[in-house]
Amino acid sequence: MMMATPRADNQIEEVEADLHEIQPVLEANEEIQIQPASTEFDDYSRYFDVDGRTKRKGTFWTATAHITTAVISLGGVLTLTWAMAQLGWIFGPIAMVLFTAVNCYTSILLTHCYRRDESVTGRTNSYTYTDAVKSILGGRHVQICGLFQYLNICGIAIGFTIAASTSMMAIERTHCMHVAQAKDPCDVSGKSRMYMILFGLVEMVLSHLSNLNKVSWLSIIATIMSLIYSGIGLGLGMAKVAENGISKRSLTGISTDTIPRAQKIWKRLQALGAIAFAYSFSITLIEIQDTIKSPAEHNTMKRASVVSIVSVTAFYLLCGSIGYASFGDYAPENLLAGFGSFYYDRLYWLVDIANLAVVVHLIGAYQVFSQPLLAFVENWVAHRWSGSEVFTEDGLSVFRPIWRTSFVVFTTCMAMAFPSFTYIIGTLGAFGFWSLAVYLPITMYLSEKKILRWTRSWVGHQMLNGCVLMISILAAIGTIVRSFDVN
Repeated sequence: MMMATPRADNQIEEVEADLHEIQPVLEANEEIQIQPASTEFDDYSRYFDVDGRTKRKGTFWTATAHITTAVISLGGVLTLTWAMAQLGWIFGPIAMVLFTAVNCYTSILLTHCYRRDESVTGRTNSYTYTDAVKSILGGRHVQICGLFQYLNICGIAIGFTIAASTSMMAIERTHCMHVAQAKDPCDVSGKSRMYMILFGLVEMVLSHLSNLNKVSWLSIIATIMSLIYSGIGLGLGMAKVAENGISKRSLTGISTDTIPRAQKIWKRLQALGAIAFAYSFSITLIEIQDTIKSPAEHNTMKRASVVSIVSVTAFYLLCGSIGYASFGDYAPENLLAGFGSFYYDRLYWLVDIANLAVVVHLIGAYQVFSQPLLAFVENWVAHRWSGSEVFTEDGLSVFRPIWRTSFVVFTTCMAMAFPSFTYIIGTLGAFGFWSLAVYLPITMYLSEKKILRWTRSWVGHQMLNGCVLMISILAAIGTIVRSFDVN
């Protein structure tokens, strides 16, 4: 064993003395370094989420408002009276309950696709529906998703423009009939384009709100409006039933005494398309989930989806049933339009309030539906020309208003040129419901959970997928045939 020399002992003592002297300094430096880092992290987490984006503030209530606004559209609650008349007391409610069950289930599957764990890149978020498809499936599924999603958005935006102008004309006509006491037919159809332009101008202003986070207030107002006109329609229908009773109502729908048998078949199929369109909200589900504060997005969105869909279905069943009881085989395609002619001498102001609520609701629904397409084009342009100074953040501030204004102008012009485009919306709704609300959510779920082919779970999901596809094809055929007025 080697013995320590006096020189070595002296060196050790000197080092120990130096360490003793600098220890307080090291401790002070540690405190100085740690405290600012903690403060900086707290400030960062206060304003930004873990993915570096602005802090999300959405809650169960705001998500429910967004979804309810998306689900309740004019093609939903106001046309379900007509759909019920085609299907009758038995098949009408059964169809709505089945669509509700399917939509609740596949919506829950879709909520799993927002946040996923990657073994290589770490935890990632899918900010849009297309992001989720690209991340989980990729390939041609992305093109399929984009095709149906953005065609649907364009068609729905055009349909909302037409529907809003119809409600505005209904207000004018009801007031005219009240003044003239039905002695004047009060034909206001020539003013449809003027009202479409007015609706387009309002949407042009609101479309410059950049994302769903900034239109949550509009979504809440639109939800309130949907409850107002649904409630008024329900009340007026109950009053009409109490006054005139129920006549010419069938368990199986409109009778062949009213229309030919072939036409009845096509109308029944179109009614399925109308119901499918009433539940075509999945195109905005991921975007809505991206507004919810972390880390409980999945559970919050799942509860919001189920509560929204079930609540809306209750309104659908009530309004559809009461409307069918009121009008029978002659149920109008727009429930409130039918009441306008019936209550021109009394309660006309209530019908006007309902139609005004429809217009306000459609203003909000237009924004909720169109935001994904607007954001997609802006993100694509920024990525495509990322090296150009024109499309930096400052450049996008110039491109954004031009693009959004152009979109509103396009949908308004299309609505003015093709006022019967609502038939095409039925077709888009039928295929859109299958592709976006059933096929892609199921396919992503099977891929994400790594469920093997021909297992019980795989077969069950594929059977559901196939059944909905068949219904969508039949609904599209019925809508197309009726649009060409083929008996």
